[in-house]
Amino acid sequence: MQKIKKVLSKINPPLLRYFTFGIVGLLLLLIVFVGSIYLGAWGKIPNKQELSNFQYQVASEVFTADSVLIGKYYLNDRQPITFEEFPEHLVQALLSIEDQRFYEHSGVDYPSLFRVGLKTILMGDESSGGGSTISQQLAKNLYPRRDRNQTNIVIDKIKEMIIAGRLEDIYDKSEILTHYLNTVSFGDNTFGIESAALKFFNTRTKNLSIPQAATLVGMLKATYGYNPRIFPEKSRERRNLVLSSMVKNDYIQQTEYDSLINLELGLDYRDYDYNSGLAPYFREEVRKQLLQWTKEQQDKGRTYNIYTSGLKVYTTLNYKMQKLAEQSMVEHMGRLQKEFEKSYGKNAPWLTNKNLIKTVARRSPAYQNLKKNGLSDEEIFDSLQRTKRNMTLKTWEGEIEKEVSVMDSIQHYMKFLNTGSLSVDPKTGEVLTWIGGVDFKKFKYDHISQSKRQVGSTFKPIVYTAALEEGIEPCTYFSAQEVEYENLKGWSPSNSSDKDEAYLNYSMEQSLSNSVNTVAVKVLEKTGIDHVISQAKDMGIEEKLPREPSLALGTGEIKMLNLAKAYTSYINEGHSVEPFLIKAIATKNDSVLAEFKPKKSTKKAFSAENGQIMLEMMKSTINSGTASRIRSTYKLTNDIAGKTGTTQNNKDAWFVALSPNLLHLTWVGLDNHEIGFRNTTIGQGANAALPMYALFLKKLNKDKTFNHITQAKFPAPSEHVMEMLECEPIKRDGFFKRLFKNPNKKKTRTFKNQS
Repeated sequence: MQKIKKVLSKINPPLLRYFTFGIVGLLLLLIVFVGSIYLGAWGKIPNKQELSNFQYQVASEVFTADSVLIGKYYLNDRQPITFEEFPEHLVQALLSIEDQRFYEHSGVDYPSLFRVGLKTILMGDESSGGGSTISQQLAKNLYPRRDRNQTNIVIDKIKEMIIAGRLEDIYDKSEILTHYLNTVSFGDNTFGIESAALKFFNTRTKNLSIPQAATLVGMLKATYGYNPRIFPEKSRERRNLVLSSMVKNDYIQQTEYDSLINLELGLDYRDYDYNSGLAPYFREEVRKQLLQWTKEQQDKGRTYNIYTSGLKVYTTLNYKMQKLAEQSMVEHMGRLQKEFEKSYGKNAPWLTNKNLIKTVARRSPAYQNLKKNGLSDEEIFDSLQRTKRNMTLKTWEGEIEKEVSVMDSIQHYMKFLNTGSLSVDPKTGEVLTWIGGVDFKKFKYDHISQSKRQVGSTFKPIVYTAALEEGIEPCTYFSAQEVEYENLKGWSPSNSSDKDEAYLNYSMEQSLSNSVNTVAVKVLEKTGIDHVISQAKDMGIEEKLPREPSLALGTGEIKMLNLAKAYTSYINEGHSVEPFLIKAIATKNDSVLAEFKPKKSTKKAFSAENGQIMLEMMKSTINSGTASRIRSTYKLTNDIAGKTGTTQNNKDAWFVALSPNLLHLTWVGLDNHEIGFRNTTIGQGANAALPMYALFLKKLNKDKTFNHITQAKFPAPSEHVMEMLECEPIKRDGFFKRLFKNPNKKKTRTFKNQS
């Protein structure tokens, strides 16, 4: 230090000496400042060992059976890929616009930094950029800045320069490019080039064209300002600037540039968002099952995180079928909603029934939150009604923005019909389509996996199967006359037909295909309730069923998945198959961690012969019974067996369709149990649920891809089965019996609860 002072003291004149003293002092301070940062006085800097072992947080991916990516689970949406998967023009675009001297520097481009500093400080050119190399930007990606004030920016810049140097010592240039392109943000919680390519162009990075690569690279300067979805024109200008830089760096020819700059952006935007996209209810159920699987793995000492471990989940869903199913749902439910609202008119309960409106409101989160704050019932409803704000409301014509109160919103959604629609391969149990509701964004409740509803007449095939198993012949006749059961408090199941039914006696096939309630109860009575409940259990029904005669009419509340499981037994000679969603789980490198196979019951629920009889009965439902509009209205000629269902007070509408390679179930109703369809004409399964399947099947019929489903034929029943069904469908009472029978008077007797 003394030597420096002696040298400086000899400098004349004094002004120059003081200036030199100042410069040297600043340099010494700068050296001390940089040294303090290097030593960690301003925060720890990762050492080379830490930089050698950093791990990405990788999103898990969900694929359909036909290998289409339909969803991701993530904290940060990122799918890392290798350098070999980067097309050459992607790297060229990046280097042209972000770091032209990338292969010449060792982490910090000092000439470029000096040039940018001069332009910014001396010329006031704020657009000159920050002079950061890709290595420095990688350092920032790995260790994001926390504060934005000027002092901390200087510290962060120096830290990034130090980290960049260490990265260059550890990794070669291709590895740095790989890490950079896998970590850089593209906005909207999207990290890495692979996720960006999928989101904006629905393609893998290796398939990016030159203009697509230039568009994504152009976003890096300002991920929001150059977002091609939000600001397409600004994005296009930025893309062309990148292409121009590629020309200057001799990566593309001028003629190629001239042809590319006029191209449209060509976005194919796919937001892998929780609430949107294809099959959101299905993806949510897969997520729940995946979480359960990871928990089981943890118990075995294996740790996986579905949001960060980059798992690949291969599901059973058929992408094209799901799209067609969702289209059919929207088409049918939009039309049915109008019909439903029109039937009520101005006297609709969501408009006039104040007690019901308040009951529904009390179940809302808004009401519950105010209740927790100690407000009285009167104060809560005053607040819910008085305070208005802009809300986005769902309609079948599209979302609308409207200034409404919470009570207005509650009344708006009270009237919405909802649905559950499920397609299963009946031989394997693989779920092919899954629609848990009309709008996942607005209605999170899944009517396939979560809901238990009365299943109505779709339970009757189980009753009739039990009857056959108990030795009741299919040509046994039962009177359709209404009966009042004295030991059941005068309970009297009825039919929707005219009084002439009192004179009619139905065969089992005819009564099932026409869903005759009075006969179903008598079949249950003759079979025995316990036998029916046991039959249901053997076929896969897990729920506790009511030990009451009304069971014959489907008053038991059953999950759709379990009802589907029961119906698969008709295809598999009495063995039910459990519906499942996940085929395999693999690591990000496609190393298989788990595989899932069909689960077929070992116990045979009924004989092969009785299974054939039941299929023939359910074919009659389609050909001439309650589901005959499949043939008459929709002109469908496919091999189909099935059953409609309508519950008490028209609360639930059901349709089950069974073909050799496809089982489809549809439920339609309201989440508010207090409201049902206005009348059976609208609310019956044949009108409210069946059309969704019919529209879906018509779409499948038009696509040869699905010929294995649409053209499949049931095996011909045996001659013995056909002989057993060879009888008059209906027998009318003889003259004298009709003479002494009063059709307007109910028959009174005791229900015999046989076991």
